[in-house]
Amino acid sequence: MTVETTLENEILTAKIYGEIDHHRAPSIRQKIDGQTENLRPKELHLDFSHVSFMDSSGIGLIMGRYRNISLLGGKLRVINIPQNLQKIISLSGIDSLGVL
Repeated sequence: MTVETTLENEILTAKIYGEIDHHRAPSIRQKIDGQTENLRPKELHLDFSHVSFMDSSGIGLIMGRYRNISLLGGKLRVINIPQNLQKIISLSGIDSLGVL
């Protein structure tokens, strides 16, 4: 499994495992979006603690989930970002969205 989701106190946490690339991103998006649509949480947390690699598809994944949860009136947080992914996330400008 690539994504494990849990709901607690109206916070949906999606723990992502492995790599986020153009092959895996669609299935990750589908799982998170399905849960978000069904559960309509106040917050969505993307937990990157077990992500070993990410390319621009990971940035797209974050941006798309930000858009979707915002349309539902919720907030996004990206949590537990490994050191090796900090640079790509920083260069992307995602921090300006207030999700880190």
